[in-house]
Amino acid sequence: MMSTFILAFVFFLAMVLAMAVGYVFQRKTIAGSCGGLGAIGISKACDCPEPCDRKLARMAREEARQEKLAEWQKNKII
Repeated sequence: MMSTFILAFVFFLAMVLAMAVGYVFQRKTIAGSCGGLGAIGISKACDCPEPCDRKLARMAREEARQEKLAEWQKNKII
């Protein structure tokens, strides 16, 4: 029982180490083979014509943040 656990742990540790070495030497991220939703012509995950309330709130917060950053850049002394 314990030997099975140790063997499985070593196997997964070796896989993670192999992926890390591959990333360090090739600077390539792990990619799927199917291409995701873009491969079948779907540009987004939902079919909503308008963004939901949560998305609108996030967009408003991001817009306010960008305005504050622009104002900060404009008023910067140096």
